Amino acid sequence: LSTTVSEIVIDEEYHPALWQIETQKHLWVLCWFDRADRKRLRATPPGSTSGKGVFAIRSPDRPNPVSLCMVDLLSFKDGVLTVRGLDALDGTPVIDIKVFSAEIDCPK
Repeated sequence: LSTTVSEIVIDEEYHPALWQIETQKHLWVLCWFDRADRKRLRATPPGSTSGKGVFAIRSPDRPNPVSLCMVDLLSFKDGVLTVRGLDALDGTPVIDIKVFSAEIDCPK
């Protein structure tokens, strides 16, 4: 996880959906990378000398630029989630938040 600390501000109409979220340690945050190049199908990952298809790497540039990022929930107050590890630019739309579940999310 990144060490960057970010705030996710939730619209007031969705505040009831945050009930009990402070009991969680880790969250999955789905974002829409609205500034991505949706026509790019190949890219060269950092540290690599050869390109790959965008479905074979973690490039933000992709036909459907949905981002999935696990974050640490540091605090929650008044509809604002303070998290560590969000890999997104300021103003990137958050499209969903899900709790991390080791029973479901860890391969066996």
